[in-house]
Amino acid sequence: MPAKSKAQQMAAGAALSAKHGDKKVGDLKGASKSMYKSMSEQELHDMASTKQKGKPAHASK
Repeated sequence: MPAKSKAQQMAAGAALSAKHGDKKVGDLKGASKSMYKSMSEQELHDMASTKQKGKPAHASK
């Protein structure tokens, strides 16, 4: 599933980095920590690889 905002795409990238072992899990905060726990590596990869062009900074509610 593609990211709906730049912030969501970056949070998925941080969570994916932690899944790969490049970043400490303890360094994750907020949405990235939640994504790390609840999403598979493939789901995170799909979301993190979304292009940022044309996406809003934050998703509207």
